[in-house]
Amino acid sequence: MHKLIAGVDEVGRGPLVGDVVTAAVILDPENPIEGLTDSKKLSEKKRLVLAQEIREKALYWSIGRASPEEIDKLNILHATMLAMIRAVEGLPVKPDFVRVDGNRVPAWNFESEAVVKGDSLHAEISAASIIAKVERDNDMISLHEAYPQYNFAGHKGYPTKAHFEAIAEYGILDCYRKSFKPVKALLEEK
Repeated sequence: MHKLIAGVDEVGRGPLVGDVVTAAVILDPENPIEGLTDSKKLSEKKRLVLAQEIREKALYWSIGRASPEEIDKLNILHATMLAMIRAVEGLPVKPDFVRVDGNRVPAWNFESEAVVKGDSLHAEISAASIIAKVERDNDMISLHEAYPQYNFAGHKGYPTKAHFEAIAEYGILDCYRKSFKPVKALLEEK
């Protein structure tokens, strides 16, 4: 039986802007958290409440990131794997086992498994999903405060009609992923 099981998930593979954010969480079996599930199935209000509870009750948690520059250099898949490695290595203890949401695990020295739809199946992955989502949403709120004309708080950096209209009007910021097709196409037009 594994003692310290870390759950890992990512948020932000699809947006045109900002970091891809991952989280690693080791839950305390003696201090369960009710209502954990895939972050996409929760309201923003519920996610914020659960994120706070996870930070307070989990044995350990850590955030990992890969920047837009790293995404452009490595591609989104490899940048996501790098961010997952950073999240697990950021834990103050080495987990005995790691469960990763999805169909692959990074190249690392941890005993691990990939679990498709793991954020709905394993509490530790659900917790990582929630922490990562709240962290990335906070990034978008900060960007929104700096550049309100882009409405990052509304679309969270995803390629929506309103987002494309803002880009057309105000241009591409440094925080954009310049290798992503819609952004690349706009840069090539100029």
